[in-house]
Amino acid sequence: MVKISNKDKLIYYKFLNSLPRKINKLYFKKLKGSFKLNNKSKKKNGFDPVTNIDKAIELFLRKEITKQFPNDGIIGEEFKIKKTSSGFSWIIDPIDGTRSFIIGSPTWSNLVSINYKNVPTFGLVNFPMLKKYYITGVNNVSYSVENKKFKKLKIVNAKTLTNSKIAGNFFGWLSLNEQKKIPRLTKLMRYPCSDALSYCQLCEGRLDVVLQCYNKIWDIHPMISLIKNAGGCISTWKNKDPKIGGNILASSNKKLHKKIIKMLKPVA
Repeated sequence: MVKISNKDKLIYYKFLNSLPRKINKLYFKKLKGSFKLNNKSKKKNGFDPVTNIDKAIELFLRKEITKQFPNDGIIGEEFKIKKTSSGFSWIIDPIDGTRSFIIGSPTWSNLVSINYKNVPTFGLVNFPMLKKYYITGVNNVSYSVENKKFKKLKIVNAKTLTNSKIAGNFFGWLSLNEQKKIPRLTKLMRYPCSDALSYCQLCEGRLDVVLQCYNKIWDIHPMISLIKNAGGCISTWKNKDPKIGGNILASSNKKLHKKIIKMLKPVA
């Protein structure tokens, strides 16, 4: 396990905790309103939406980070990689849930992860429309923050698989034939899956399992420390390190996690 000095932990945490206020001010005072939509998918009939708001938020975050931490690396969804010379890197998804954003759903968020030597260490999930954010603290804890009040997050362990609140979204990713290979699991998926919000709801004890397909590293890195520090488990469907991205499973405890991994084998 890589070690970060307590001084550095505090510096990075304080800066990360300052970002929700800055992002919200930027969005509500300068960016909110009309937006321009583009499809960056290169596949025929593919749809990978991006807006001018995505790009504006990422450029703003890059500028703020570089001003404070000039030697840190930056990996963002919309622009080129900036290599690190300090060991620290910032992973940015300026708008997670762009599809939600363009139809006016309030569940979109801003995702930021601070990695030290390729290990996701701090995470931030900011929901401007919900006026709430989730953040990793300095002492291996995670918090939800609303009206400047910090609430420590703790996952609630599900007692049985059948009583678990399972959220997942396979639409557009797993074919119908693939879904037919895991009928018991699909029948247990009775709750909506709303981008990063579902992972945060797991940390709050509102959900027991979250299943998602094809996560990019900027989709999942902020969630890793958030979920682990709240007491949960997170991996790929093949039970590999989640930092590689791809198909992701997050659960409230190891026993439940192993059961779901076993159920996912036919499509993992």
